[in-house]
Amino acid sequence: MSDIVADAAMQQADEGQRLHISGLLVGFVTGIPQLIFPIVAAVFGTRGTGKPMISVIAVTAILFFSLFFRWLSWIRFRYYIGEHDVRIESGILSRTARSIPYERIQDVSIEQKPLARIFSLGEVKFETGGGDGDDAKLSFVSVEEAGRLREVVKAHKSGAADLAGPEEVAEHENASPIFAMDGKRVFTLGLYSFSLVIFAVLGGLAQQFDFLLPFDIWDFKHWIGMAEDQGVSVDNLNGISVTSRVILALIALGGLIFIGLATGVIRTVLREHGFRLERTAKGFRRRRGLLTLTDVVMPAHRVQAAFIQTGPIRKRRGWHSLKFVSLAQDSKEESNFVAAPFATMGEIWPIAAAAVIDAPDNETQFQRGAGQYWSVQILLLLPVILLAMLVLVLFADARPLRSLLLLLLLVPFVTFLWLDWHKYRYALDARQIYVRRGWWQQRLAIVPQVKVQTVEIAQGPISRRQGLATLKFGIAGGTFDMVAVPLATAHAICDAVMERVAAVDYSAINRSH
Repeated sequence: MSDIVADAAMQQADEGQRLHISGLLVGFVTGIPQLIFPIVAAVFGTRGTGKPMISVIAVTAILFFSLFFRWLSWIRFRYYIGEHDVRIESGILSRTARSIPYERIQDVSIEQKPLARIFSLGEVKFETGGGDGDDAKLSFVSVEEAGRLREVVKAHKSGAADLAGPEEVAEHENASPIFAMDGKRVFTLGLYSFSLVIFAVLGGLAQQFDFLLPFDIWDFKHWIGMAEDQGVSVDNLNGISVTSRVILALIALGGLIFIGLATGVIRTVLREHGFRLERTAKGFRRRRGLLTLTDVVMPAHRVQAAFIQTGPIRKRRGWHSLKFVSLAQDSKEESNFVAAPFATMGEIWPIAAAAVIDAPDNETQFQRGAGQYWSVQILLLLPVILLAMLVLVLFADARPLRSLLLLLLLVPFVTFLWLDWHKYRYALDARQIYVRRGWWQQRLAIVPQVKVQTVEIAQGPISRRQGLATLKFGIAGGTFDMVAVPLATAHAICDAVMERVAAVDYSAINRSH
């Protein structure tokens, strides 16, 4: 009996595996919005014939051909789990075969959108960090198969090439999270995530589909005419007292704030609902989402740096966020792995410690950047403002006194630069590099020195005369800068980091992982 099972498994490996058949329906339904323009064109193109059935036939033909070509793509799609790589073959007429070595796969994530969740299907995404977005994806496979594929890839990367069984797939289902957010915290995060993106979305939809409306939405004369038809005119508005106008303005402002808060809460709940982070033997496993459920596992040794972010309002309440830098992209909105979107520092440091990133101790001495670095930026802006004032006086017939108002631009600019200098700090200890910067979006970057791949000392013409330099540290997945550093200090930091990197046996690290 075991020989029969082994032969069947070998034959399946040779022939490859197809996607789940139910994925055809899921892909077809979710792809209908892409057919809106052809369907609208077909309806409007056949409307003048006087035969409604022609429009029905045209729309049916569009939907049929869409489903037919999806079926052809499904028939011609295969994926193979080999000894050294994952291979995906696709294409109806022109065939393509993509091979992804296990060692190049940075992340395997599972995403379940609402319709896919109804059919217990998942979309498996493989990322290597070699380009934008996903390197390959399987849309769609069963949830069990998705979990098995992820465990197989992780097993191959760790050197245990045996296929994962059901017990390995369910290994971490009951694991205790190292960080989780309940509904109350998610709602609180939404209140801090004020957003007016709804207006941009509605404006974009109105611009794309304004031809379907019986009037021009951007024709303000039409709206004024509609108001006058209801008995509202400019004269009526002029008769309103100043107090009433202030009250109306406050009501409008309150409505705008309410919409911004509601939009932020809705977007946050949809994205962060059920947030759960676990530290497993395979790495950090994160699950979140209300309608679209995402399940991501990132190996801990892939963490290159940590970003702890906050703002002046959040900081007063003790709230911060933690993100990890790696080669893999977290999502279309986030380039870094979000480990804790809304947490206290007491919750953040244990998570960072699980990625071998420590908090700065009391002996870590943070240095302030050289003030002349920011002073030069003010001096560079002054000639631009003076030139603009001269142009206004000579060519725009502006009074000299009015042109002097441009000097007021210096006030917010100087304030922002002063705040940036006041908040900026950098430090170096025996293991890590620290850079703290930002007065509104405050961020502390922590990079283990052994993760640094390149160090560049950059000097412009002005910074050379000042004796200052910018240190640019290259890490897998990005770069970060240390600015306004005295040249001698920059060379000392560069030498210390390179000495630390040279002392590490990376082959031993790779073998251990």
